[in-house]
Amino acid sequence: MDLQKQSAPVAEIRASDADRDRIADILREALAEGRLTAEEHAERVEGVLAAKTVGELEVFVRDLPAAHRAGAARAATPGRPAVDVVPVDPDDNVVAVFSSASRKGRWRAGRRIHAYAVFGSVEIDLSEALFEYQQVMIKAISVFGDVEIRVPENVSLHGTGGGVLGNFEVDALDSGEPDAPVVYVDGWAVLGNVEARPRRGKRVADILDRVQAKVDRKLRKRLDR
Repeated sequence: MDLQKQSAPVAEIRASDADRDRIADILREALAEGRLTAEEHAERVEGVLAAKTVGELEVFVRDLPAAHRAGAARAATPGRPAVDVVPVDPDDNVVAVFSSASRKGRWRAGRRIHAYAVFGSVEIDLSEALFEYQQVMIKAISVFGDVEIRVPENVSLHGTGGGVLGNFEVDALDSGEPDAPVVYVDGWAVLGNVEARPRRGKRVADILDRVQAKVDRKLRKRLDR
């Protein structure tokens, strides 16, 4: 009896960004299949964004068959970093509220970047960035705003997201270099725009340098033994 009191029902657990993304994927699939109208989809998405618990989220998909396949579909998403690879908390927040904000030039890209544009514009340009990690997750939320993401053409770029009377567009890209960074973009565009695409002519020049540096470090460790 005491164990039952101490264990909170799953429905009462606070919802994470990953939980909301899972439900959003189901709703997007239902819209594409014609199970939901555009108005129903928009209404449910608004509810998903406002939901606080896992139970509140499940209400929006309990009448959709895709809910039972969500776990398998999620795991098969190309390029998406594993849960234990990218931290939940962002390394960098780029926020523009009735203003503009940017990250560009020679800067260090963390494993997770959150971008919020509310009646404003955010620019994240990774074309000259230093990639300290091979996998980078960018969470982009646009509400009456614009989020523009640019990556070098020799990295991999993947993403999934949705638009509520807005545009969410990611130009998928697969690098031919196995050690190249992978950038994954997800989020929402609510009466706004989220766009991610490669910047032609720009390449990550330090990929081989980073790989060689790792090899050198391993060699030094062995020599020091």
